This record gives sequence, C-alpha cells and structure tokens, in this order.
Amino acid sequence: MDLTLDAADLAWQARAREFAETVLLPHELDLEMTGALPQATKDELRRAVVAHGLNGINHGPEVGGQGCTQLQQTLINEELGKATNALWAVVWHPAAPLRQGTAEQIRDYLIPSCLGERRACVAVTEPDAGSDTGAIRTTATRQGDRYVISGEKWFVTSADVADYIIVHAIVDGDPHQPTLFLVDRNASGVIVKREPKFTHTYVFGHHELVFDHVEVGVERVLGGVGQGLELTKDWFVEARLQIAANCLGAAIRAFELANHWASRRVQFGAPIRKQQAVEFMLADMAVEIMAAKSMVYRVAGQIDHGADRKLAHAHASVVKLHASEMAGRVLDRAVQIFGGRGYMRENPVERLSRDVRVDRIWEGTSEIQRVIIGGQLAKRGTQVFTGWYR
Repeated sequence: MDLTLDAADLAWQARAREFAETVLLPHELDLEMTGALPQATKDELRRAVVAHGLNGINHGPEVGGQGCTQLQQTLINEELGKATNALWAVVWHPAAPLRQGTAEQIRDYLIPSCLGERRACVAVTEPDAGSDTGAIRTTATRQGDRYVISGEKWFVTSADVADYIIVHAIVDGDPHQPTLFLVDRNASGVIVKREPKFTHTYVFGHHELVFDHVEVGVERVLGGVGQGLELTKDWFVEARLQIAANCLGAAIRAFELANHWASRRVQFGAPIRKQQAVEFMLADMAVEIMAAKSMVYRVAGQIDHGADRKLAHAHASVVKLHASEMAGRVLDRAVQIFGGRGYMRENPVERLSRDVRVDRIWEGTSEIQRVIIGGQLAKRGTQVFTGWYR
C-alpha cells in the first residue's frame, strides 16, 4: 500500500500554501476589523485565483477547470482552510450539478464559472426547510415554455457576488419533482430580503432571497425535472469533503500557533508546555488532527479509485462529521492555551474558533450526518464503515 503523495499532489499542495500565505492571509485583519473588503479587493482576489491556476479545481480542463483529483482538491482546500474569515471562499468550486447541464448550459454557465467570468450561489434552505428538503415550498409552475418560480430562500452564501443562482424548487407543487433551475441574479422578481449578520466574519454574504414570480425558460432546468435532490446529494459529497479539508487546515494552523506559544510563554519560571495540563492538550490536538487527516485523505483517495456513489455519500458524511467536530475541539484547546490572548480578535485562533463553528451546521448538520450514517448501517451493515476499500 503506497500512501505517499506524488510530485503532482505535492505541487498542488505547495501552490495552495503559497496562495494562502501570500494572497489570503494579508487580508485577514482588514476583513475582521472592517467587516467587508472593498469590491476592488474582491476583484483583485478573483484575478489572483486565475493567475495561480486555482480556478475550477473540481472540473476538467475541457470546461476551463484544472482537472484536480479528489485528493488534490483535499490538499488544496486544507491549505486554504488555514485562512480566517472564510477567505478560502474566494477560490470558487462551480457546483457539481453543472456537469449534468446541456451543451448550452455548460457553454453559458459551467465554462464561464470555471474561468472566473461568472459565479453561482446555491439556494436550497428555506424558513421552514433545512435538513428536511421534503418541506421545501418554493414552487416552479409550468406555463407553456416557461416556469414561474415563487418562494423564499435563506442562507444563500455568496449571493452578493454571484451573477446566477441554482434554485431548488418543486415543479407544479409536486414534492416528488424537486428540480434545479438556473436563475440570473438580476432577473425580475429576485429580491434581497435582508443580509443577516452571523457569528463569523465571512468574506461574502449569506442573503435571504425572495423569488416573486420569477420567470425562466424551460431551457433553464438543470439536469432534468425531478432530479434536484439526487444532483444535490452528489454536490454534497464534494461540499462535505471540502468542509472536512478546510477544517483540517484550520485545526493545523491553530495547533501550530498554540504549540509555538506554549514554548514561548513562561509562567512560574518555565514554558507553559512544561505544565502537564498544557502538554496533554497539545498531545490530544496532535492525535485528533492525525486521525482526521488519515480519514479525509483515505476517503478522497477512494473516490479517485472509483468508489461506489452511495459509499462515497456515506463516507463523506463520516469525514464531514468527524473533521468538523474535531476542529471545534482543537480550536477550543488552542484558545485555552493562549489564555486571554486567545480571546482577542487579532489572534487567528480566536477567528478560527468562530469560523469552524458553522462547519457542524451547513451542508448537513452533525445530527443529519449521523442519520445518514445510521441509515447506511441499517441497510448495508457495519462493513460499510469497518471494511477497507480501494
């Protein structure tokens, strides 16, 4: 069994590390203290992503992407995850369902998105529908060669910088017909209800959008009527692996900072790492990170080797659950080791501690991941999680 990273893997890792350290990290404090970056800075960051060849890493070169393997994407997202304030989000990953688009949709949406000429946001969650997608009430009513979309969506991340929206709606009010639609951000009837403020400082916004009788042509159906839930599940595999990798990066940065501080900070005549209470916290952080990294890399590698779709979905839930909860524990210890300094916003561990909290919620809460895992256990047995897969 060869667990080494090859030259191409290491090159992608180094490229992402250099980008994070030289492009993203310099903007952390400005973003934290002001709450937003100027549009000119966002435009500069978008150009930097392309210049560094990090655009569309999850799509093939034939559509303008980089053709990275799932493991390479994991290595990249781990490095980017070390940046606070979700600055990793400036590196866009066009949604996986776009691969199922028509030739015209790929030309007009996927390729420009990979190249950085367009950007999407995804609208699924509603005031009364989150984990329970069966409760979605946004409708798309067929009227001749048009659909009329009406409803309200919450937590539409990056809606402020997107120029089109992938909307999850129910066709003709039939809950068995969940469908994705491509809606231009400036279409008549797309209304920003508000932009709530959240625990973390985020480089982009999370809008609440109202769709007030928004008309789109039948050619804006993505992947076929009734395919919305299945396409969203496939997207969740990528999204959950990305979150797991980002969590790894956040935990590693916090661990390294805490370890360095524990060697420098002297109390009672000795570095605080000499105190067993601190030493044990550092040891636990090391174990948790090593275990999570092994798990995330393994699942990414399995997907690259053609893992069964349902198996990949189950394992993505495992790594998302474990990595997000691991990051919370590691960040809590890092803040504790820094003491009062760990509670100052100028300290990366304080910002990261707020950043990673949402990772236990979005793209499926920890509780939903446990439901998925439990369901797979009931259907397929323990071997799904205790076996070894190439």
